[in-house]
Amino acid sequence: MQRSRIVYTVLFSLVLTDAAAAAGQQKKTDTPHKVGTPPAGQTATTQSKAHAPQAEQIEVRGRMASTVASSATKTNTPLVETAQSVTVITRDEMDVRGVLTLNQAVRYAAGITADTRGGEGTRYDLFDLRGFTVPTFLDGLKVQSSPTGFAVAQTDTSRLDRVELLKGPASALYGQSSPGGLTALSSKLPTDQRSYGSVNTTGGMFDLYRVDADVGGFATDDGLVRYRLYGTVNGQHTQLSKTGSRRFSISPSFTFGGTGPTTLTLLGNYQYDPENGSYGGVPLIGSLRRASYGYLPRNFYDGDVPSEKFNRRQGSITYLFNHRFNNDWSFSTRGRYDDIMTEYRSVYDNGYYDDGGDGTTGTMLSRSAYGTREHVYNLAFDSQFKGHVRTGPLRHTLMFGFDYMQQRANDKESGGDAPDLDVLHPDYHMVIPPLTPTQNYVTESHQIGAYGQDEIRWNRLILTGSLRNDWYRSHQVEFLSQSDTRQNASQITWRASGLYHFDFGLAPYISYATSFQPQSGSVSNDGGATLRQANPSVGKQLEGGLKYQLPGTSLLLTAAGFHIEQSNVLVSVANTGYNLQSGLVHSDGFEFEAHADPFRNLMLTAAISVQRVHDDSTGKPLIQSGKGNASLFAFYTMPSGPAKGLGFGGGMRYSAKTYGGQATYGSVWLPQYALFDASISYDLSNLSRALRGWKVSASVRNIFDRHYVANCFAYGYAGQYCYYGERRNAQASIGYSW
Repeated sequence: MQRSRIVYTVLFSLVLTDAAAAAGQQKKTDTPHKVGTPPAGQTATTQSKAHAPQAEQIEVRGRMASTVASSATKTNTPLVETAQSVTVITRDEMDVRGVLTLNQAVRYAAGITADTRGGEGTRYDLFDLRGFTVPTFLDGLKVQSSPTGFAVAQTDTSRLDRVELLKGPASALYGQSSPGGLTALSSKLPTDQRSYGSVNTTGGMFDLYRVDADVGGFATDDGLVRYRLYGTVNGQHTQLSKTGSRRFSISPSFTFGGTGPTTLTLLGNYQYDPENGSYGGVPLIGSLRRASYGYLPRNFYDGDVPSEKFNRRQGSITYLFNHRFNNDWSFSTRGRYDDIMTEYRSVYDNGYYDDGGDGTTGTMLSRSAYGTREHVYNLAFDSQFKGHVRTGPLRHTLMFGFDYMQQRANDKESGGDAPDLDVLHPDYHMVIPPLTPTQNYVTESHQIGAYGQDEIRWNRLILTGSLRNDWYRSHQVEFLSQSDTRQNASQITWRASGLYHFDFGLAPYISYATSFQPQSGSVSNDGGATLRQANPSVGKQLEGGLKYQLPGTSLLLTAAGFHIEQSNVLVSVANTGYNLQSGLVHSDGFEFEAHADPFRNLMLTAAISVQRVHDDSTGKPLIQSGKGNASLFAFYTMPSGPAKGLGFGGGMRYSAKTYGGQATYGSVWLPQYALFDASISYDLSNLSRALRGWKVSASVRNIFDRHYVANCFAYGYAGQYCYYGERRNAQASIGYSW
C-alpha cells in the first residue's frame, strides 16, 4: 500500500503542477483560442484540405460529429481516415430510438450478438462483439469488472453523449482488453452554450416511468466556469412476474478555463439501484425445446420473492485536464475513482428437473440459492503528450502516454440448496434454508502501461504505428480456504495500419493489431505434478476494408473483412483442478455498415455481418457466438409543409442462428429471428409559438411481439439454461428543452 500511496501522490502532483503552470500561462494569454469540432455535415475530405498540422484536442465542450471518433487513436480522427472498424451511436440516434440501456443502443451495429441475457438480465450490459465479450471504457478510462462480476457499475445511457464500438484488438492503446474490441462511452459534459437544459418525462409498458433533467450553462459571465447537471429517477416492472427495477442517479460537472488553452473538468456521479430485476432464466426444456407440459410463459420467474435482492450503490469522481502549449503540442490527463457496493441474493434454477428421467416429463424444477456482498474500489489514470512534427515531406502526429489502474475488492459469498419449484403451480414464498459461507476474500490488482503512437501522413497516405508495454499483477487472499494466490505478468502489444484517402472520398485500408487479457486459473504441463498461474490469453487480428464518405455529407459507408485468433486460452482437464493453456479460438467475418446523421433530414443506419467463431479445444463455436446479424433503421423528419417537424421511422434487426452449447440431446442452436421497431416524434412549436421547446415522441421495440429465445448456456447434464428475448415494449415521452 505504501507503493500505491507514492504512485497516487506523484500522479496528483503532476496534475496540480500542470494546472498551476497552465493557469499562469493563461493569464499571459490575451486572446483565447477558440476550439470545437466540425459540424456534422463537414466531411473528412474538407477537413484534410489544409495540410498544416492541427493541435489535437480532447473535446469537453460540445457534441462531436458523427463522422469523427476518438476511440481508435485517442485523438479526434475522421472515421474515413481511421484504419479500423468503429461504429458511432450518437445521442440523437439514441433519442430517436428511445434507447434506455446500452444493450438497446448497440443492437443495430454490425458484428453484435445482442442481449446475451435476453430481456431478463438488464442489470448489466451484456453483449458480444465479433464473438467475444468486450470491456467498457467511460470517458477514456476502463470500467473495471470485479473478480466475481457482480459489483460492476452500470452507466445510465441518458447521461451519455455518444457510444463508440471499437472493433478488434485495442491493447496497444488501452492495455488489457478483448480480441473483439471495446465499448467507449462519453459522458454529457458542459458545452459552450450560455444557458441550456431539458426536462423529459417518459411512461410505457410494464409500468415504466422516467423523469430526466439536464441543465447547464455559464457559471460566470465570461464563461470561464461552466456547469452541467444531469439527473434521473426511473423504474418499471420487468417482463418477469414478481420483479422490478428502480434507479436514482445524479451527475454534476464543472469545466474551468472556458475556451482558453487550459481546461479542467470535474465530473461526479452517484447512482443508487435499490432493485434491478432478476438474473434468473428458464430451463432449456420448456423454452427452446418443448417439455411434456408444453412451453413456459415468457413471464416465468424461477426465483423466490422474499429472497430476491439486488442493491447497488455506485459513486465516482472524474477529472479531465487539458493543456495546449502551442498549435503543435498539448498535454492531457484524466483520472477516476469508483466506489461500488453490491448486495445480491437470489434463488435460481439449475437448468434441469428433479423428476422425469429424460428431462422432458418432469415439472419439479431443481433450484439453488446464492448470495454475495461485494465492495470494490477502483482507481484509473491516463496521461498523454500529443504533438505534430515534420520530417521532410512526412507529417507526424505523435502521442506518448502512461496509464495506471488499481482495484481492491472485498467479497463474501454464500450458497446452498433451495426447494424445487413446480413450474405449473409455482410457490414464490417458500422456506429457503440458511446459506453456507463459501468464499471470503480480498483481491488487489494493479496495471501499469506505457505506450506510444505515430500517425504519419504523406499526401493522402496515412500510416499508423502503436506500441505498448503493460505490467500487471494481482494478489488474492481467500480466508476460508486459507489460500494465497498471486499473478504477475507483462505483455507487449502493438498495432500497424495503412490507409489511403482518395480525393473523391474512398479510403482502402489494412491493419494488424494485438491484445492480451489476464485470466485466473491453475495450469499444469506435467499431469498435475506442478502448478502455475495462467498466463494472459493473447489475441491478434488482421483486418482490411474500404471506407467511403460522400463529399459534403455525413453519409459514410464501410466494409471490412477480419481474421482474429485468440491463443493461450485455458482448457479444463476433466476430474482435476487444473487446466491446459492450449486453447485457440478463431473469429473470421465480413461486415458492412452505412451511417448518415442526418443526410437531407434522413437519419440512416444499416449493417450486415457474417462471422464464424470456432473453438479448437471443443471443435465447436464459442458458446453464445452468433453467425452474424443484419439491421436497418431509418428516420425521416418532414422539413416543410403542414407536417413540418413530424419525424417517423422504423427498423428491422435480424440475428442469425447462435450456438448455445451442448445439451443432453446434442448441440444447441438458437434459431434465427427478425424483430421490428418503430419511432415517431413531433416538434410542437410547429403548432404554436407558445409551444416552442416542447416535443413529444414514442417508440416501440419488437412491435409484433415476436416470441423468441435470445440465448442459451448448455453444459450437458450440468445444466441447460435459456433466456427469453425482450417482449414488445412501448413508451411515450413529452419533454421541454431550452
